[in-house]
Parts: sequence; structure tokens; C-alpha cells
Amino acid sequence: MNFHRRHIVWTAMLSAILLTPALAAEEARLKAITDAAIKPIMEKNGIPGLAVGISVDGESYIFTYGAMSKSTGQPVTAETLFELGSISKTFTATLATYAEANGHLSLSGRVKDYLPGMKGTAFGDVTLTHLGTHTAGGFPLQVPDNVKTETQLLAYLKSWKPSYGVGTHRTYANPSIGMLGYITAKAMGQGYDAAMQDTLFPALGLKDTFTVVPQAKLANYAQGYTRNDEPARLTPGILSSEAYGVRSTATDMIRFVNANLGLEKLDGKIRQAIASTHTGYFAVGAMTQDLVWEQYAQPVALKTLVQSNSGALLKTVPVQEIAPPLKP
Repeated sequence: MNFHRRHIVWTAMLSAILLTPALAAEEARLKAITDAAIKPIMEKNGIPGLAVGISVDGESYIFTYGAMSKSTGQPVTAETLFELGSISKTFTATLATYAEANGHLSLSGRVKDYLPGMKGTAFGDVTLTHLGTHTAGGFPLQVPDNVKTETQLLAYLKSWKPSYGVGTHRTYANPSIGMLGYITAKAMGQGYDAAMQDTLFPALGLKDTFTVVPQAKLANYAQGYTRNDEPARLTPGILSSEAYGVRSTATDMIRFVNANLGLEKLDGKIRQAIASTHTGYFAVGAMTQDLVWEQYAQPVALKTLVQSNSGALLKTVPVQEIAPPLKP
């Protein structure tokens, strides 16, 4: 028995010794590729610091560049927190599908089923799926400037009138996804920030991802800058957490990418929730609109991806419903 155990230990050690040079060579190869792609972009755009996560066959690599703050010169690390902007919406979608997997709501349900005060309004008849696919009928890109409080938000939504039929046009809008997050948290009996911090992020195995950065992590929070080189960070506002308020590290984000690729070992319900966000609901030209995610059939031309991510999809465009929805 002791010989057998020693044999296993020596085999494992030998495997590690043999694999290490191969992994080091692969890391060096990927870093050279990343350096060639990233350094010119940083120089051209005056970007002080970046972190890049790469996943190859389930193996993750993090490469860091520059400083997280021009004033301090503190270097970017794998633990540096960056604002994710609208990538945050993918977490809101995952919270909604996780809530559905746990029986808190149905994405086919209507707003009025979860916000009774919206009964008898146009917004009340919108389904949660339409909120999550930007097809609710036409919201502005941002919550109106005069809407500062929850009370004002609900009053605005009660008086809102759609510009298009529900499910006929795609209008990229923060209020749409923001209200999906708001309603989901209500259905779960939590505030949105608490639902993310106490429920979703732990389920995903994310240790350094926040909608509200704790005091102990502020030293790792990268400083952003305006085009005029003025220091800037996200200003909290109504629905900001839900639509664009997540901060995370490259380490956590590559784990989230791997989770969406099915490469992480996760609990069954969170795996189901992630897969559900990849359901295709509407055809929008070459793109299939999933729950927040935008899907393209392979092979896809680089030109198509560039055009679709250059602002074209910020415009209101007609959509074709996919019935039944396209399975992940």
C-alpha cells in the first residue's frame, strides 16, 4: 500500500515537472502575441494600464500592463479592479436566470406580475424577456436626467409610452436591463447589490467582483480618465448598479468567461442559469439577440463583428422573433 502511494506521488511530481516547461513555453508564446496587440493600443490611446485574461483549452493566463493610476504609478496586477461598464449587464441577465432556476420568477412573466403598481400601464405588460433583450418597445439609452430617486423612476415608468410594438424593434437601453435587475432582486426579496454580492457572485466563485467596492479593496481600484485626461470614476445613480456598475479583476473575469464556455465546475443551478442566458430570442441582421448576450453563428467575418460593435446596434433596428427560441 505504501509503495502504491509513493508511486502515485512520484508519478504526479514527474507529470508536473514535464508539464511546467510546456506551460511556460505556452505562456511566453501568448504573452508575445498579447504584447504585440496591446502595447500599440495603449500607446495610441494613452491608456495608463490594462489587464488581459486569456483562456486556452481551459488554462487561464493573466497579463498585466502599465499603472492603475497615473498619479501613484502603482502597477496593474491580476487583483486590480476595473469598471466593467455595460459588461455588467451580462451579470444582471445571469442573476435573472438564476432567480428563475430557483423558482423566484419566470422570464415569460410580465412586469405587472412582480410590480403590482404597474398594472394597467404599458410597462406592466412588458415581459422580463423583452427587458433582457432590449425589445420592450423603445426606451432612451439612459434614465432621464430628472429621474433621481426610486419614486421618480416608478412614476416615469408608469407614464412611459412605447414607441414600437413590444418585440418588434431592438433599442439598446440602460433602463430596460436596469429594470430587469431591479425586478429580479425584488422577486428574490433582496436589494440588487445584496443579491449580487451575497448570492450571484459567490455562486459563480467570484471573489473580487463588486457592485459596491468595499473599503478594504479601494487600494486595488483602478483610476479611470476622461478623454481630456481628467480622473473619472463611475458616478452612482438610479439603476447604475444594474446596468453598468460592476467592478472586477481579470482573474475573476476570465473565470466568468470560462464559466460561460462551460469550462468551470459549478453547481447545477448556476450552470443552468448561465446556459439560459445564451438562449436566442430575436434575429437582428447577422446577430442573434440572447438575454443581453449577442450571438453570432460561426464562422463570422471580422468585419461583421467590428461593424456590430462600432455603435450600429445602439440605433433602433427592427427584429424578427425566433419561435421557438434558439436553444443554447
